[in-house]
Amino acid sequence: MAAPALASLPRVVAAFARATHLAPTVAVTAFVALLAAAAQAPPGRTALAAAAVLAGQASVGWANDWIDAPADRAGGRRDKPTVAGTVSAAALRRAALAALVAALALTVPLGPTALAAHGGALGAAWAYDAGLKRTLASPLPYAVAFALLPVFVAAVAGGAAPPWTWVAAGLLGAGAHFTNTVGDLEVDAATGVSALPHRLGAGGSLAAAGGLLAAGVVAVGAGLALGGRGVPWLPLLLVTAIIILALAAGARGRGRAAFRLTLAAAGGLVLVLLTSAAEVLGPAPGAAAARVLASTTTG
Repeated sequence: MAAPALASLPRVVAAFARATHLAPTVAVTAFVALLAAAAQAPPGRTALAAAAVLAGQASVGWANDWIDAPADRAGGRRDKPTVAGTVSAAALRRAALAALVAALALTVPLGPTALAAHGGALGAAWAYDAGLKRTLASPLPYAVAFALLPVFVAAVAGGAAPPWTWVAAGLLGAGAHFTNTVGDLEVDAATGVSALPHRLGAGGSLAAAGGLLAAGVVAVGAGLALGGRGVPWLPLLLVTAIIILALAAGARGRGRAAFRLTLAAAGGLVLVLLTSAAEVLGPAPGAAAARVLASTTTG
């Protein structure tokens, strides 16, 4: 029997890119970069933060496909590079560990708070890959990792994230977990995954996602109001309306429409956070001037 032909370099590169779980990797990286820029972080620190998050997200995706390789083979997941034979699990393991080290190394210059927040988020994500994804606690790593994002971004921008931003981002992350899993319920069942969304089913998961996103809307509105800041009522009401439409679509068995509406609601909530980032996560008024004055007097 002839040995299988080695995959060409472009196919290998494409397989590694897909194994990062490209769409969420790009989305999270873009979200952090946009949030840092909106919080008035210096361009250099914003770029460094984006690079660190990109490396971290790649490590999480590669770890997922490396750890899941035996189950993916048993389930016939030909969409996975380890099953298709394009990339080996050992290669993904090496890439995941190298990317994890790179992510943390890139975060070090951003300061100890940023390092602690990013390290905690990556720890939660790796714990999900390592086994929590198959348990009823599957939403917890998403909630923790997303809750730490405002802390990370504020540290990059030189500000401090108020507690309500942790709550809002954590609710968004948990909602994203249910939304992200709905489309893979049948495939996951074939590989033995039985986490909380799988126990709830498509309808229950969409309802959970809607409820979590609605709670996120409340957290954002209440946090801005209690902080004496302007509340973007119209965008929040639009997000709420989209959530209601998503729940209605799910109740009528229109799972695909409900899924897309839930994604739209999550995107709307992200946009609301972006518009408030400068006030909420950025440096306090006068902080930049104080830094310039300090450097002048000590120069």
